[in-house]
Amino acid sequence: MKKWSGYRPEISQEKFDTIIIGSGMSGLTTAVLLSQHGRRVLVLEKHFKVGGFTHTFKRKNYEWDVGIHYIGEVHNTKSHSRKLFDRVTDGKLKWAKMDDNYDRIIFPDKSYDFVAPKEKFIENLNRHFPEEKKAIRDYVSLLQSYVRTGRGYFTSKVLPSWITPFLYRSMTKPFFQYADRMTKDVIREFTHNEKLLGVLAGQWGDHGSPPGKSSFAMHAMVARHYLDGGNYPVGGSRMIAEYATDVIEKHGGKVVVNAGVDEIITKGKKAVGVRLVNGDELFASQIVSSAGLVNTVHTFLRKQSAGDTLKENMKNVQSTESYLCLYMGLNKSAKELGFKNTNLWIYPGYDHDQNVAKFRNNPDEAFPVVYVSFPSAKDPDWDKNHPGCATMEAITLGPWDQFKAWKDEPWKSRGDSYETLKESLAIKILDVVYKYVPEAKDAMDYYELSTPLSVRDMAHYPIGEMYGLDHTPKRFHQKWLRPQTDIKNLYITGQDVTTVGLTSALFSGLLTASSVLGKNLMKTL
Repeated sequence: MKKWSGYRPEISQEKFDTIIIGSGMSGLTTAVLLSQHGRRVLVLEKHFKVGGFTHTFKRKNYEWDVGIHYIGEVHNTKSHSRKLFDRVTDGKLKWAKMDDNYDRIIFPDKSYDFVAPKEKFIENLNRHFPEEKKAIRDYVSLLQSYVRTGRGYFTSKVLPSWITPFLYRSMTKPFFQYADRMTKDVIREFTHNEKLLGVLAGQWGDHGSPPGKSSFAMHAMVARHYLDGGNYPVGGSRMIAEYATDVIEKHGGKVVVNAGVDEIITKGKKAVGVRLVNGDELFASQIVSSAGLVNTVHTFLRKQSAGDTLKENMKNVQSTESYLCLYMGLNKSAKELGFKNTNLWIYPGYDHDQNVAKFRNNPDEAFPVVYVSFPSAKDPDWDKNHPGCATMEAITLGPWDQFKAWKDEPWKSRGDSYETLKESLAIKILDVVYKYVPEAKDAMDYYELSTPLSVRDMAHYPIGEMYGLDHTPKRFHQKWLRPQTDIKNLYITGQDVTTVGLTSALFSGLLTASSVLGKNLMKTL
């Protein structure tokens, strides 16, 4: 495991072309691409580990990824996703293909397997819904044709400001045909079967909003992404940051931890540097924030009048839900336990919006979703690195209001009442897990619950939000959600610029680097 370099005051005396705040996927991608084009970069990470939601943590002899569960398309060496991952990790990151049955959508009466490739996906659903064969095939065809329209929309985010008024409408019109509509409404054009709708929307947890609240654009991008199956990084997700950091350092850049940024320093309407929480000031020609839009605008620019327009624009967007994650360690290997690597999506009923509404009104209701992942079964290197044990993760919604009473208490010292609540929620999640994975019960050796407060403290999202900005139709119309801000030399990157997910964050780094360099780096793939 790589040993990360901590911040030292003498770094403030060095010269860098670009300072990047945050070492998540988008920050590292931006840093690598700029480094490869001759820019000396400095990546500042507040945490004591590099990687953002790609980092891992350990308890006893167990290790868990905090944010990566499966990635589509990267088994195809010709896909843009794979080519960009190879670029960022110097071709060293390896991927393990999951079983063809990548997701299982589970309801009280029946479960439905999502199986790759596309024809098997269609064939499997046809067996459950023989009267809906045309609807299913037409739906899948739309996913494939529609997602391609996103290229024009996302490319428009890096157009020079002088040309945007002339090209924006023609580049984005096909995308908005469905981005302006809710997922549920579009699926109902294909079928009136509410069970089939519930199944097709069964991956809504991958973007954080049920079908009645989410733009069909977001749903389509997620569903299409996995039609050819899922993959997992060999050695775990921490390998991404380790390989990317090596590339940055090879080109003369630096990545340092324990380097929390307090403010972005502006001079007039121009960003010139950053001030760290320890008071050190560092300067560069460009500043890139990969720390999320809420942090960038309301924390780093809180004292700067240059950020007033961004603060006003923020009123047009909202954050996603916060969540709980139960990390579980088992004292037998995945093979001994008979674990497959298929993800489980467990629901109390087919109406996802109703499930969420009931839970919001009363947290004692059934969880609206419990997503169960088996990382140790996905990683072919797991048994070599962690013999004789296995891990699981279970994720569900966790309302911020349920935890805000302890928001001012320090990490690991929030008192007995907080720990009692955590334990009761952990038991409630375990009840669901044991029902569908009974073999886990006798092997359960350790579990630990991450709450919205944990996410706030570790990932620095203010209310523990799962996926940054909510993916409503309105969100996609925010023209200001682009790498170049209205503050000269200040850029943003990350899922708020594009959409949710590791691959999206990866491509947001590509867009941001393109914007900084004034080059279309997509062509270099």
